[in-house]
Amino acid sequence: MDSDVPAPAVAAEVGSMTVLLTLASGQFLMALDSSVMNVSIATVAEDLGTTVTGIQTAITLYTLVMASLMITGGKIGQIMGRKRAFALGCIIYGAGSLTTSVAPNLTVLLIGWSLLEGMGAALIMPAIVALVASNFGRAERPKAYGLVAASAAIAVAVGPVIGGLLTTYASWRYVFAGEVIIVLVILVYARRMEDAPREEGVHMDLAGTGLSALGLGLIVYGILRAGAWGFVLPKPGAPVWLGLSPVFWLVLGGGVVLLGFLGWERRRLGNDEAVLIDPAMLDNKRLRGGLTSFFYLYLLQAGIFFAVPLFLSVALGLSAIATGLRILPLSVALLVAAVGVPRFFPEASPRRVVRIGFALLFLGLVALVAAIDIGVGPEVVTWPLLLAGLGIGALASQLGSVTVSAVPDEQSGEVGGLQNTLTFLGASVGTALAGAVLISGLTSSFFTGIEDNPAIPGDLSSAAQVELAGGVPFIPDSDLERALADAGVTGETADAVVDENEDARIDGLRAALSVLALISLVALFFSNRIPTRQPGADPGTSDAAELAEPA
Repeated sequence: MDSDVPAPAVAAEVGSMTVLLTLASGQFLMALDSSVMNVSIATVAEDLGTTVTGIQTAITLYTLVMASLMITGGKIGQIMGRKRAFALGCIIYGAGSLTTSVAPNLTVLLIGWSLLEGMGAALIMPAIVALVASNFGRAERPKAYGLVAASAAIAVAVGPVIGGLLTTYASWRYVFAGEVIIVLVILVYARRMEDAPREEGVHMDLAGTGLSALGLGLIVYGILRAGAWGFVLPKPGAPVWLGLSPVFWLVLGGGVVLLGFLGWERRRLGNDEAVLIDPAMLDNKRLRGGLTSFFYLYLLQAGIFFAVPLFLSVALGLSAIATGLRILPLSVALLVAAVGVPRFFPEASPRRVVRIGFALLFLGLVALVAAIDIGVGPEVVTWPLLLAGLGIGALASQLGSVTVSAVPDEQSGEVGGLQNTLTFLGASVGTALAGAVLISGLTSSFFTGIEDNPAIPGDLSSAAQVELAGGVPFIPDSDLERALADAGVTGETADAVVDENEDARIDGLRAALSVLALISLVALFFSNRIPTRQPGADPGTSDAAELAEPA
């Protein structure tokens, strides 16, 4: 250590790093559960005496509870203080993790994981956004928000490795038991954080809480069910509401409820009554720009984390552990960019960095489309994932600071609720959209292939199109060969069907990644709402002046 550096400055730097790692650890935990459970579904279902559908329901409800209560969680932090809300959320989350680790059946798992952990996360995540604002100056926030955002993406990447190792060699229960220990450590170090000022006389808007939770819940649940039911037209065997898929009506109904929620909030503001959020915040162009970019970032990130593992695990047959290791380059690049951009380019234009981030994501996705093919090895994803990771990290280094700096610090908790709501919506849309496009592309390519293949009888092709009208499943060759054998299809015909399915899988993956690449270009278009100066870099420049500058 340099002896010329004053001891108080060193202590302050160590204290800031401790606070930052504490908050990043909290964000890491919030994202870890789902990625761990996704590779352990079958084992957990067998252990609890339930079905895969039951565990998938638990995953859906966990996301649903978090997304529905996120805005409310931000308001609770405003009322009781962000530090106390963070601590309370950790206690509730830890209780849920402990309950989940000893769950004897699905009901207890739903209570511990889906309900308690979801409620805890809804308090923790908005508080993290506000606590970064209260513990770091505006110049330090890009680095702080970048590391916090990076920790979530890293959790998604390493989750399959952790889950695969523990599920294979020990038990999935150790994941949740370990979370309890981490929560206890976080609570110890959380005492060192500076709290955001608590607002006096602020009360909870119960009707607004109900409306926001209902509206967000309907939208998120609809999106989560889109893969099974269809977005607009119902899939075969799916429920039908007034001739359309329930997803359409759920999302539409959720949107109407949220419009009613904003109208209710405006009415209460006009009567000088407490509100959950101030709708005028959404008139802020900088805030809207940051929230929109957050939405696209998590949509693209979720789509990549959906499609690439499918290629590695199903198309190439890699284990969960090997799949997770192949995705690690993205996490490393993400962390380097999230921390490195603010450190080495502290005065860089946020708008330019955001545009570079979306451009890198576009290049990474195009490279994936070009690289994925039959007969290639898993190493082909390394460079595309490095590009995508650098793009995600660049975006993470700026967006948190952009959204929080767009409003006064006392509204940082409300911004945290909105920000995390948009990220969950984006992640839900990204997963559902990538899945829908993948299955649609796979189905279309497979049907065309078996119809044109002379080795496949016409009656078998027609029967397959009727039987699989709802979508061809994305399954390994071994599963398809087993299903064909059970159906009495063998020999040259079976080999031809397997070959066509192999081609169709690649076509479906390319279609999904191509759509994500196009969305990254759309995100570039909306980046003109991002400011050109770092928060606090030029206090004399107004938001209106910045946003009026040419893109």
